[in-house]
Amino acid sequence: MRNRLLAGAMALALVGCGQKASDRSSSEASPPALAEAADAAGGPDVAVTTAPGVAFNYQYAFRLEDDRIARVQEEHAAACEALGIARCRITGMSYRLVREHEVEGQLQFKLDPAIARRFGKDAIASVEKAEGVLALASISGEDVGTQISDSRRRSAGIADEVARLEARLKQSGLGDRERTEIQQQIAELRQQLGSERDTRRAGEALLATTPMTFDYQGTGGLPGIGYGNPFREAATVLVRSGGTLLSFVLVVGAAVLPWALLFAFLLFLWRTAPAVRVRQWLGGRRKADATAATV
Repeated sequence: MRNRLLAGAMALALVGCGQKASDRSSSEASPPALAEAADAAGGPDVAVTTAPGVAFNYQYAFRLEDDRIARVQEEHAAACEALGIARCRITGMSYRLVREHEVEGQLQFKLDPAIARRFGKDAIASVEKAEGVLALASISGEDVGTQISDSRRRSAGIADEVARLEARLKQSGLGDRERTEIQQQIAELRQQLGSERDTRRAGEALLATTPMTFDYQGTGGLPGIGYGNPFREAATVLVRSGGTLLSFVLVVGAAVLPWALLFAFLLFLWRTAPAVRVRQWLGGRRKADATAATV
C-alpha cells in the first residue's frame, strides 16, 4: 500500500513538472506567435508624449478598395461632426477619379489636441474594418511654447525700453532733433511689440487646435478582384506598360511621319523624272524619222 501511494505521488509530481515545462515553453513561444499574428498594416502603437507647449500635426494615408473610399470618408466625416465644432472641424475635402477604377481622396480636420490621437486610432480601425490598410502615419511637433515664452521675454525688454524713452521725452532741455529721434525710436519699438504680439497669437492658435490629414489611395484594382491579388497587379502593370508603349509609338510617329512623307515624295519625283525624259526623247526621235521618210 505504501508503495502504491509513493508511486502515485511520483506520478503527480511528474505531471506537475510536465505542465510547468509546457507552460514555460508556451510562454517563451508566445511573443513570436503574437508578433506573427499582429497585423503589420495597423502601424505601430506609439503614444505621442504629451508636452505642454508642443503643437502636433497628424498625417495618415490609407489604402483600400476604390469603391469603398467614399463610404470610409463619410464615416470619418460623420465621426468628426458627432464631436461638435468645438472639438472637431472639417477644413477640407477632396474626392478624385484619377482613371477608371482608381480613386484618390483627402480629408482635413482641426481637432481638440486632447482627442487627436484617439480620433486617429478610431479612423485606422474603421479603415481596417473596410479591409483597408494604413500606408503612412506621421506625427510632427513644433515647440511653440518656447517660442511664446521667448516672445514674451523680448516684449518685456522692448516695453522697458519704450518706458525709458518716454521718460526721456518728459525731461526738459531736449532739442527738436533729439526729440524727433526719440519719437522715431519709440514708434519702431511699438511696431516690434505688435509683431511679437502677432507671433504669440499665432502660436496660441497652433496650440488650441491640432491639424490632421487623411489621404485615401485606391488600389486601382479591377472589379471583383481584391487588394493584393497578383492577377490584379499583373493586369495593372500590363495596362500601364501598354499605355506607355502606345504613347511612345504615337509620339515617334508624329515626329517621323512628316519627314517620311517628304522623303517618299522626293523619291517618287526622282524615279518618275527619267521616265518622262525618255518618253520625250522617243517622241522627238519618231517625229524626226517621219520627217526624213517623207523627204
